[in-house]
Amino acid sequence: MMHLTHKENDLIFAIMKDLTRSYSHIEIRKKIGHQLLALLDADYFASFIWDKTHKKFISCTQINMCPDNLKNYKEYFQFCDPITPALQNRRRATLVSDIMAHERLIKTEFYNDFLRQDGLCYGINFFSYFCGVNIGDIRIWRNNTKEDFGNREREILDAIAPSFTNALIRSLYKPQQNFHRGFTQISHKFLLTNREVEVADLVSLGHSDQEICKILSIAKPTLRSHINTVFTKTKTVRRTQLATLIYNI
Repeated sequence: MMHLTHKENDLIFAIMKDLTRSYSHIEIRKKIGHQLLALLDADYFASFIWDKTHKKFISCTQINMCPDNLKNYKEYFQFCDPITPALQNRRRATLVSDIMAHERLIKTEFYNDFLRQDGLCYGINFFSYFCGVNIGDIRIWRNNTKEDFGNREREILDAIAPSFTNALIRSLYKPQQNFHRGFTQISHKFLLTNREVEVADLVSLGHSDQEICKILSIAKPTLRSHINTVFTKTKTVRRTQLATLIYNI
């Protein structure tokens, strides 16, 4: 079990409390940004919403970053970003150095003409998913006077991440927008993996096997294996039963 200081405990409590409130997705990301910087001894925070239709990041929330530099990211650097696409595919908190060694990163245009302009040096990211779609992220960076993030920071961010995802789901899918309560919110009750959560959500929303395979980029035999595992873990046998289960817990 990880040992937390009193300060860390207080910050995590404050973050979790804010994540239970009815904020917009912009307010959610702004509220926890400063707290996460203090919690992880970091210097810079940015958070985006993924625009699936146009395949780009929008709605930036930032702390300690230059608006003009972020404008450059929006207009150019996100389209030649050598690290974020790989980070975006992860379903857990991930160090930038897990994706690309720092020695390689500092030789890239992305680092020298974007990251370094604001002083960003070492990063850790988390991307939230709902029904197989990236719905928002957390990007935290330290300057070059500090050390890189490690397993401890990764574990702390991983512990907060499910509540962050649920807060985004609530803010982005209001009841009047035909909100579907997701298995993300109750995955712990059935010990579902991240992929099984995605499959369960898409199945309960009524998507066909062909549609789910396309959304998740998986083969049909793999999908059938995941569905059978979901049925076993949730003690259901039919898709309609699975869809009903989410509202009876």
